[in-house]
Amino acid sequence: MTELQKKKSGIDKFLSVVERIGNALPHPATLFAGFALLVVILSWVASLFDLAVTHPGTGETITPVNLLSTEGLHMILTKMVTNFTSFAPLGTVLVSLLGIGIAEGTGLIGAVLRLVVLSSPKKLLTFVIVFAGVISNTASEVGYVLLVPLAAVIFLAAGRHPLAGLAAAFAGVSGGYSANLLLGTIDPLLAGLSTEAARIIDADYTVNPAANYYFMFVSTFLIAALGTWVTEKVVLPRLGEYTGDEKPQSIDRLNKDEKKGLLYATIAIVASIAFILGGLLPEEGYLRNPDTGEVLNSPFMSGIVAFIFLLSAIAGIAYGVGAKTIKNDSDVMRGMSKSMETLGSYIVLVFFAAQFVAYFNWTNLGLILAINGADVLKTMGLSDIPLMVMFILVAAVINLVMGSASAKWAIMAPVFIPMFMLLGYTPEFTQVAYRIGDSVTNIISPMMSYFALIVAFIQRYDKNAGIGTVISTMLPYSVAFFIGWVILLIIWILVGLPIGPGAEMYMP
Repeated sequence: MTELQKKKSGIDKFLSVVERIGNALPHPATLFAGFALLVVILSWVASLFDLAVTHPGTGETITPVNLLSTEGLHMILTKMVTNFTSFAPLGTVLVSLLGIGIAEGTGLIGAVLRLVVLSSPKKLLTFVIVFAGVISNTASEVGYVLLVPLAAVIFLAAGRHPLAGLAAAFAGVSGGYSANLLLGTIDPLLAGLSTEAARIIDADYTVNPAANYYFMFVSTFLIAALGTWVTEKVVLPRLGEYTGDEKPQSIDRLNKDEKKGLLYATIAIVASIAFILGGLLPEEGYLRNPDTGEVLNSPFMSGIVAFIFLLSAIAGIAYGVGAKTIKNDSDVMRGMSKSMETLGSYIVLVFFAAQFVAYFNWTNLGLILAINGADVLKTMGLSDIPLMVMFILVAAVINLVMGSASAKWAIMAPVFIPMFMLLGYTPEFTQVAYRIGDSVTNIISPMMSYFALIVAFIQRYDKNAGIGTVISTMLPYSVAFFIGWVILLIIWILVGLPIGPGAEMYMP
């Protein structure tokens, strides 16, 4: 028992050092501004040394773009506004929270939280939150903008530290990005890139979108279990008792009006879901892709943020009418306005984060780093399990500097899929290994699109929190997910199980 306590103490000390170092850095917005300036300088240095590489897929020569040049200065000045307004997470967050603001303002979210807290055992809550986070990856915006902040409120209402709930949800949504019980939009995207890479060796090879389904199905329960263990055994003990300013919402039993409001909201949600299913289930449904009839690449999936807004607004208004918390349209608008008031610091942070990400993409530094990293692994001459583990590590490290899963795979697939095919591994198996590496470092990568939003959520409960707080809190999840996923992959290799429908690990 004493040794276990010492281990916990050692982990706690290490994470505290990580947090202090991270939080000793300037304000996150200032830090992103500094990163942007550093990228400008590095682009100049890279251009001086002509650090060119050849794109493995297209054969195109990738050269660094110097942002200290006249052309670079023009780009910085003319695209500053569009860098900000076109930053993908910004619109998603603003539109989603407008609808969620209605649901929160009318009292719907509070009533649902009380119902969940009163009816669920405390320990089951953690597993449910991590599991829900993994499932939400089918439409990842739902997890980031709805589940992550909601989990913090649920934990606070249950008398637990809100940051532990936030961390558990974030771990499921982002760290478990490649696990799911359902196929998501990323599956056909990666499969298409894998197909193109495989045809370098076999011109007729096709990777189907469900190629990793069996492995990802099992991974869902693995990540939910590991996320629950880390939350209960590492994060909660380290955080201790919450002493911040945020107060838990009342957990009194629902009164007559609130129950009526929930009934109205349930009817509204059921009717909305019926409308959605009516557009998805028929082969020529009005929410399917009008050209191909697909669901994954359909207006429904592309408009998932709009559905978050509409469902939240409709359910919130229905609840407000039933619970008598809405007297007129001004009450609805007031809820939307209040949700926007909480985003001031996030918008400032996003402005600088958007400039940094744009500069990094313009300079081609991410491409150059990714291609060079892939070349290093290729020349090491490893085989079998060590090769796959090393490949996962490379993908995980590259994920720290290049956020997009599809962009990284577009670079890495043409190198590793043909190489692994020649070694006897199928493209589907290589893709699985890549997806593990791409997921485990999402939660500690400032390059992840929603990282700034997570910082803003955490600062609601800890005004002094910064990037160091996020990284130190999420690092145990990252380590646990990496170890657990690698062990699962090794077992899969040793047993020789298929990784998806018609997808084996080894070439015939």
